[in-house]
Amino acid sequence: MIEWQWLDFDSIPREDLYEVLRQRQEVFMLEQKCLYPDLDGYDQAAHHLMAWHVVDGKRQLAAYLRCIAPGVKYPEMSLGRVLTAASARGSGIGRQLLEQGIRRAEALHPGHRFRIGAQLYLEKFYGSFGFETVTAPYDEDGIMHIDMLR
Repeated sequence: MIEWQWLDFDSIPREDLYEVLRQRQEVFMLEQKCLYPDLDGYDQAAHHLMAWHVVDGKRQLAAYLRCIAPGVKYPEMSLGRVLTAASARGSGIGRQLLEQGIRRAEALHPGHRFRIGAQLYLEKFYGSFGFETVTAPYDEDGIMHIDMLR
């Protein structure tokens, strides 16, 4: 059973925010070995989608993404910091996360396109949601990325 939260920054409970930041550090910095400023100033203006599940009787973050409004980072709205926690990988939660994120973002910002900076190895995954590659691959923090639009 997944509990979904879609909240602006100021509405995220303190303990939940701590877990989101901990998981972002775990996935992007420790697992992927990328040193970059995760706290980039966009979180406060974003909506955050969190998927929670219970593992061994404890509520844990299963997946997460943030949605940045059009005109804040790009002319389009943006989905980013997309992650699936190690405890939830292989469960299909990543696909559910994108479906939920796209639906909720479109309701929040109707009529706007999406722009994402995707890791190159996930091109087909994002393509299955209608994203199209619009740049050549480029290195960002030691991982090959592409920009995609939907």
